[in-house]
Amino acid sequence: MFTRFNDIHQFLGAMDLFRNRMNTLFTDFDRSYPAGSAWIGTEAYPRTNLSDAGDNLEIVAEVPGVSKEDLQVKIQGNYLQISGSRKTDAPEGFKTHRSERGAGTFSRSFTLPYDVDSTRVEATLKDGLLQLVLPKAESAKPRQIAIQ
Repeated sequence: MFTRFNDIHQFLGAMDLFRNRMNTLFTDFDRSYPAGSAWIGTEAYPRTNLSDAGDNLEIVAEVPGVSKEDLQVKIQGNYLQISGSRKTDAPEGFKTHRSERGAGTFSRSFTLPYDVDSTRVEATLKDGLLQLVLPKAESAKPRQIAIQ
């Protein structure tokens, strides 16, 4: 009886090992990588944080190596789009031996939880971080209703 239990235990262990190896084999199988931007295509880019600061929404987006001339921010109502391009770092005439920083264009859009007053939006770019302060539209702010 003990021998049969040991055989079953070994069989289940082998099946578990096989399952783990198959999972690691197919982890990246269905991912798509756009041409020239293998690192950008692996997940949402630029990475962002969205915070609600009472009267404003604040967004911080990581855009290292992108100048302010290469960034576009568009907003309409509660729809925000951040797009731009990152250029290659290699000087002209040099041969690249290794390139891990992706170059190319990117675009990321968001549906914000509130409408935004697009005339008062503030955007700053410092140390590779794009910071947006998005004032909520008056219609999105809570109002105190007097009870009669």
